[in-house]
Amino acid sequence: QVQLVESGGGLVQPGGSLRLYCAASGFSLDYHSIGWFRQAPGKEREGVSCISSSDGSTYYVDSMKGRFTISRDDAKNTVYLQMNSLKPEDTGVYYCNAEDDYHDYWGQGTQVTVSS
Repeated sequence: QVQLVESGGGLVQPGGSLRLYCAASGFSLDYHSIGWFRQAPGKEREGVSCISSSDGSTYYVDSMKGRFTISRDDAKNTVYLQMNSLKPEDTGVYYCNAEDDYHDYWGQGTQVTVSS
């Protein structure tokens, strides 16, 4: 069964850190570009960061630059999102997406809440 499963979310105070995990099963992430997205309450889903399959190049939305780091370990079939200096506006459900020329997979999301 093809699946993407996110984990690592939780409640954290402003300024804190979380590491999100996106684990794939039933297919290999090797040839997929991976993106992290988030959806805040009452808002549309927005892109956060992505990492390419070809050369591992990364992209971050401006508001995440310097605070978030995306990485991948193809041997573990997992992609990570390290989130530091978290702000209340980072609150939302975080989703990972894996796509290649033929497929587009989404996970079920993991909740991140930044609050004191």
